[in-house]
Amino acid sequence: MAISLPVSMETVEIRSGRNKKVFYPKVIGLEDQAFQAFMNQTIVDLNEQLINQQVGEMPTTVEEILGYYEEKNNQRQVLSLAFNNYTYHQHAAHGMTYIKSLTFDLQNRKLYDLKELFKPGSDYVQRLSNIIKAQIKERNIQLLDEFTTIQPNQDFYIADKTLVIYFQLYEITPYVFGFPMFPISVYDLQDIIEENGPLGKMAVND
Repeated sequence: MAISLPVSMETVEIRSGRNKKVFYPKVIGLEDQAFQAFMNQTIVDLNEQLINQQVGEMPTTVEEILGYYEEKNNQRQVLSLAFNNYTYHQHAAHGMTYIKSLTFDLQNRKLYDLKELFKPGSDYVQRLSNIIKAQIKERNIQLLDEFTTIQPNQDFYIADKTLVIYFQLYEITPYVFGFPMFPISVYDLQDIIEENGPLGKMAVND
């Protein structure tokens, strides 16, 4: 039986003074050096994008930056990572946090968007939106406005046999609610997932 080992990573730290630090992973030890380089550059680019989004035109007012990552899935040649960036500006009522994520398939040598997890032509947007609507009702989640649909490129990560769709602060809920996360079992989507993609790999029972 073929086995696939987890991806090896080491943590890199960027530090500027006592209160400004960002931690992110660096993939190491892959035989496929070209794809390893692509993964690492994509990770660096996303972290730079988060920092720029937070700092904006006011770098002198930044009092604190804390960036870190979470390994959501590292099995079956699917690596899914979430990146948190908290930044506090001087005199702000509170700091602001963003989460972004990346899902790589090492076998297919590819970074995946949400739509690519599903079969071409499948109405994944409506399917996921309906499941999320049901969860909003079940969990009695307070919304800023009526929820209608996700975006075709909605933020997501994979965690074992679960697809997690999430929204940014203020996107659909008040700030105090935090990040709305909607876990969806791969088995509830089995008829529309791309079998050779990351979700297809997660759905196999072995």
